[in-house]
Amino acid sequence: MAKKKKRAARLATRSRRPIAARRSTARQPIRQTLDLNACEQFLLHEARLLDDGKFEDWLKLFTPEAWYWVPSEPGQADPFETVSLIYDDRRLLETRVRRLLSPRMYSQEPRSRTSRIVGNLTIEESGKDGYTVRSKFMMIEYRREQQRLFGGTALHRLVQSGGRIMIAWKRVDLVNCDAPLDGITIPF
Repeated sequence: MAKKKKRAARLATRSRRPIAARRSTARQPIRQTLDLNACEQFLLHEARLLDDGKFEDWLKLFTPEAWYWVPSEPGQADPFETVSLIYDDRRLLETRVRRLLSPRMYSQEPRSRTSRIVGNLTIEESGKDGYTVRSKFMMIEYRREQQRLFGGTALHRLVQSGGRIMIAWKRVDLVNCDAPLDGITIPF
C-alpha cells in the first residue's frame, strides 16, 4: 500500500511540472536570432527577390508601417524638408509594386533586367525593437540596349515579427543621388 501512495505522489508531482508551458512555446514561431549572418542572408534574399522581379514577395518583407527612402542630396537628414528621389510609405510601396506588375507600365517596356551585389554588412545599432544594418550595394540595370550602374549605401531597420525578419524602414543613399537620373522605376 505504501508503494502505491509513493508512486501516486510521484506521478502527481510530475504532472505539476510546467509541461503546458513547453507545449505553448512549441506552438509559437521560432524566433530567429538577428546576428550578422542572419542579416546578411536576409539582405541577399531581398536582392534576389528584386532581381527575379518578385515584387509582391519583396513587399511582404516590409512591416505595415514601413517606409522606403532614396534621398536626392548627399547627407540629406529629412525626407520632408527637400525633395527626395523616392519616399514611399507602405501604401505607396504597394502602389509602386502594382505598377511594376502592370502590363501597361510603358516605362518598363521592355522590362529591366537587374543584377545586385550586396556586401560590407555591419550592424550599426541593436536594441529590443530591432537592428540597423548598413551595407554597400551595386545594381546594374539593363534595358533598351543601355546599361546603368547604381551604387551606394543601404540602411535597413530589421525587426522580428511573427517569428520572421522584416524591414521596418529602408534608406538608400546613392553615390550619384544629386546627378541627373533618368526615370528610376526599379527599387534598389
